[in-house]
Amino acid sequence: MIGPIKNKEQYENYLARIYELMQTDIMPDSSESDELEVLSILVKEYETVHFPIPKPSPLEAIRFRLEQMGVSENELSDILGYRSRKSEILSGKRKLNLNMIRRLSERLHIPAEILIQAY
Repeated sequence: MIGPIKNKEQYENYLARIYELMQTDIMPDSSESDELEVLSILVKEYETVHFPIPKPSPLEAIRFRLEQMGVSENELSDILGYRSRKSEILSGKRKLNLNMIRRLSERLHIPAEILIQAY
């Protein structure tokens, strides 16, 4: 019977079962596909509580998105509106203002909640 994960041993067992199920050719809407879905939800919830992933700093998020989108740091100047501010922002000497946060969120698709964090 599948139930909530209460300890690391159950967590490991559920992960092993998920791996087993993923190695087979599961038919949609089968009992195996339902089992995989339920186990995945339980494992995700357990990991969210026991292995939280910290949010990136605003500067880490900006650098990551620039690299991911293939945007150069020079193009960041256009987004921020000031050429000299780019290096000050990326070095941490200057903080992002509200207009910069809005433009970065809109153009780089970084959630504003990440950009408004203290750093």
